[in-house]
Amino acid sequence: MEETMAPKTRVSKKFDENAEMLKNVLGIGVSYDVAWREFEIAGKKAAILFVDGLIKDLPIVEIMQNFAFLERENLTPNTLHKLLAKYVTYVKAAPTDKLEDVVNKVLAGFLALIVDGMEEAILIEARQYPGRNPEEPDIERVVRGSRDGFTETILFNTALIRRRLRDPRLRTEILQAGVRSKTDICVAYLEDVANPDLVKTIKQRIMDIKIDGLPMAEKSVEEYITTGNWNPLPQVRYTERPDVAADHLLEGHVLVIVDTSPSVIIAPATYFHHLQHAEEFRQNAFIGVYLRWVRFIAVFASLFVLPLWYLFSIEPQLLPASLKFIGVEKHGEVPLLLQLIIAEIGLDMIRQSTIHTPTPLATALGLIAAFMIGDVAIKVGLFTAEVILYLAVAAVGTFATPSYELGMANRIFRLFLLLMVGALKLPGLIIGIGAVLILVARTKPFGVPYLWPLIPFNWAALKHLLVRPTLPMKNIRPSILRPIDTTRQPSAAPAKKRLPRKIRNQNRLSGKKN
Repeated sequence: MEETMAPKTRVSKKFDENAEMLKNVLGIGVSYDVAWREFEIAGKKAAILFVDGLIKDLPIVEIMQNFAFLERENLTPNTLHKLLAKYVTYVKAAPTDKLEDVVNKVLAGFLALIVDGMEEAILIEARQYPGRNPEEPDIERVVRGSRDGFTETILFNTALIRRRLRDPRLRTEILQAGVRSKTDICVAYLEDVANPDLVKTIKQRIMDIKIDGLPMAEKSVEEYITTGNWNPLPQVRYTERPDVAADHLLEGHVLVIVDTSPSVIIAPATYFHHLQHAEEFRQNAFIGVYLRWVRFIAVFASLFVLPLWYLFSIEPQLLPASLKFIGVEKHGEVPLLLQLIIAEIGLDMIRQSTIHTPTPLATALGLIAAFMIGDVAIKVGLFTAEVILYLAVAAVGTFATPSYELGMANRIFRLFLLLMVGALKLPGLIIGIGAVLILVARTKPFGVPYLWPLIPFNWAALKHLLVRPTLPMKNIRPSILRPIDTTRQPSAAPAKKRLPRKIRNQNRLSGKKN
C-alpha cells in the first residue's frame, strides 16, 4: 500500500485523476471482485467503488435511485453538504479528503462515492461480511445456559457483549494491525472499572505490532501482546462464550476481540482462571463446588498420576504393604519408560487424526485406536495393561481441563516429569516438580503473578477459588487486577441523620436547608 500511494495523497477535484489512481492501486479490471461503477449525478461524472461480497446490494440500489433524477441546481452550491444531507440516506456516511482512506475503507467493506468537482469522497458503511450465525461453542458447552457464541465477525461479537452489558461506560476501541491485512482489533473494557495502566499497555502493544499480516488472528495477536516466548503456559484466557467474556469485564479484565476469530482474548489470566468453567455458575452453589473439585482432581491426575505410577513401578519399596498391587509384575520386553513415551505420542497421534478426520468417521477412528491397536499392543507384549490404564486416566484429566491451552501445557509438564523420574527416580520427581513450580511462579502475564491468590497469598480470594461462592457473596473484584471500582455490590447509602426538631425550625426560619 505504502509503495503505490503516498499517505497524504488527497482526493482531486478532477474525476479522471481519482479514477486513474484508484484503478491502479486496487487493480480494477484485474481483480474481479473490486467493482467500479460509473454514472452521472446532475450532469457530473461519478462512480461508486466497492468490494463485491463485502457489501449489501440494497444500499447501492437505493443510492443510485436517489441520484437518478437530480438536476445541477439540486447540488450547487456546496455539493458535498447537499449529498450528505439529502441524497445519501444511509445511516453511517462520512467524507474524507485522503485517497488512502478511500482504499483502506473500501477494502474493509465500505462503499466509496467519487463525484467530479468534489475534493472529498463519501464513505458509506454498508458492509455485510460473510459469516455464520452465533452457535454454541464446541469446547465450552453447558447443560443449562445460553447457546449463542462468538462468530468470526467482530461486529457480531461486540453486539453479543453489549446485549449482556448495557453500561454506557463499556468502551470498545477499534485498532488495526498488519500492513497488508489491516486486521481490525477491538479492545473492550469498562472505563470506570479496568485498570487504566493495563488498558494502556494492551493498546500500546497492539499499536506496536509490525508485520505484514495477521491471518491467524487472535493467536498472532496474543504472541505480540504477551511479548511471546517459549513458556508453554497460556498467559491469556480464550473464550467463545459472551456470558463468560461479560463476567470477566465486570471483574476488571480487558478483552481483545480480533476480526475473523470466534475466540476472544481475556487478559490478564492466572493459572486458576484456566480451571474455571461456566457450568459451575449454571448450577447451584453446592453443585458448583462439587464440579469444581472434580475438575481440580482431574487436572491433578493429568499431571501426576502417570509419573507417580512409573516411580512406584521402578521403586516398589516406596509403597506401603497395602498398596503393593500398584505397579507391574512383569515389565515386558520394551522398557517401561519407552512404553510410556510411545503411548503418549500415540495418544497425540490419535487426537490429531480425529481432528483431521470427517466427523462421521471420527467415532470409528476412536474405536479402532482404543480397541484394535491398544488390545493388540498388549497381547503382543508391546505395552503392559497398566500403561494403557494409567495413560487413559491422565488423558481423561487432560480432556477435563477447561482450557485447551493449559491442557497442552500440562501434557508437556507430564512428559518432563516422566523423563526426570526415568533419569533420577525419586529425586528426579522432586526436582522436576520444583522446576515446574518455579516456572509457574515466575510467570507474570501483564505483571500479574500466575499463581495468585496462592502466591502472593490472599485468603479472601483463595477461599472463593476453592469454594464456588454464591453470587450475593461475590461482591469484591479481584484485587490483583487493581480495578478502579473494587466493589461489585456496593451497600446501600447510609440513611441521612434527622436533625432535632428545634434545629430544623431554626434552620427553616433562617433559610438554611435541613
